[in-house]
Amino acid sequence: MSTEVRPAGTAPAEPAGLSVEANGINVIAERERRGAPRDLFWPWCAANIAVLGISYGSFFLGFGVSFWQATAAGAVGTVASFLLVGFVSLAGKRGSAPTMVLSRAAFGVRGNALPAALSYVLLVGWETVLCSLATLATATVFGRLGWGNGAATKIAAFLVVAAIVVLAGILGFTAIMRLQGIITVVTAVLTVGYLAFTVDRVSWATVSAIPAGSAGAVIGTLIFAMTGFGLGWVNSGADYSRYLPRTASSRGVVTWTTVGASLAPVILIGYGLLLAGSDPNLNGSIATDPIGALTTILPTWYLVPFAIVAILGLIGGAVLDIYSSGLTLLTLGLRVPRWTAAGIDGIIMIAGTVYLVWFAGSFLGSFQGFLITLGVPIAGWCGVFLADLALRRQPYADDDLYRPTGRYGSVNPAPVGLVALGTALGWGLVTNAAAGWLSWQGYLLAPFGLGGREGGWAYANLGVAASFAIGFLGYTILSRRRVRTQEHTT
Repeated sequence: MSTEVRPAGTAPAEPAGLSVEANGINVIAERERRGAPRDLFWPWCAANIAVLGISYGSFFLGFGVSFWQATAAGAVGTVASFLLVGFVSLAGKRGSAPTMVLSRAAFGVRGNALPAALSYVLLVGWETVLCSLATLATATVFGRLGWGNGAATKIAAFLVVAAIVVLAGILGFTAIMRLQGIITVVTAVLTVGYLAFTVDRVSWATVSAIPAGSAGAVIGTLIFAMTGFGLGWVNSGADYSRYLPRTASSRGVVTWTTVGASLAPVILIGYGLLLAGSDPNLNGSIATDPIGALTTILPTWYLVPFAIVAILGLIGGAVLDIYSSGLTLLTLGLRVPRWTAAGIDGIIMIAGTVYLVWFAGSFLGSFQGFLITLGVPIAGWCGVFLADLALRRQPYADDDLYRPTGRYGSVNPAPVGLVALGTALGWGLVTNAAAGWLSWQGYLLAPFGLGGREGGWAYANLGVAASFAIGFLGYTILSRRRVRTQEHTT
């Protein structure tokens, strides 16, 4: 069996460098696999070191929990969710293909269109959110410096950010890995400066006086942390480990991915809780402009360094999103080169940014609604994917990942049905009061005796956990024999 499969729309790989990556959704040839698990630290750290993590402290306090409750829930939710990303990354090392191609082993080559479409929407949505935040932050900084913060400034800011993101997506893997290393170092240094210049704003007496919340509120905080961090990345974990040699340490892949992705957010969340808990005005402002609000407590001379750290951190996440969304678009069947798919995603990102920046009103309502609503089906997919990975003892059959007539089949009804069931149940157990267009959710809270949409468990977001459990346990029970049969097919 060939170790290199090149479906329509891909080209032979180019030598490593800063030229445009020619690999698309094909299996990476053995001669091109390189690097070590520790290399995964840099892309994942850069993608999650954004000062947006500080704003999550404010988001968490919105659940009505105390500082210690929010700290514990945020740390556990963040690390646990990125551990899932680490496990998904194992599939990339074992299969040397993008995440959504490897997902075909569970769902079937055509049945995988459902999770691939969900993944695409989530990735493009995150690109849009990050580009929007960079635009708003730049406008706020320019306004404080007296350089103007009107429509023209916002337009210029978001076009520059979009251009950088799209260019990185077009260049591809090697350029992104190098860029992420630079972003990690620069952003880390400047973020330490932000902490040093704002620590005097922390009032421990005020923070420690915040009353404790209910168990439902704590669970809601934890699950929101999972959806805001790792669950937004599970559908792309293998995209950045697929170039590793298959002999690379599995433990190293999981460890470096998890540590790289969660280290900065855990620190930033804790500090954000201290700032937001100390200043009610800052806490309220973050809902409208999560990054720009953080500039209001800075000395004027540090605004330019802050703008750099804010924009670089957001770009670090957006470039991973646009790279993975381009691969996912190809997985859905679009027959164009990978760099063309990245350009298409860039156009969609620009349109979405225009809506969020100029028409959406409150950022937080739209953001929470987006994360929780898509987090439910993605959690179901993640459960299925990880169960499938755990059941497999043999390498993926490269050619069959691209042939509906191969061992993985065209459509596997069981996982498709499990994701649909998990989504239907999950949406009935979550609420998004800040997003009016999602008022229909939570329809199972009253029938299940959880107090309805206004009860103590209304914002626990139990639907995300339920969807994951249905996907993981259901697939383990229903598909064990199918996986064994696949692995004995020649």
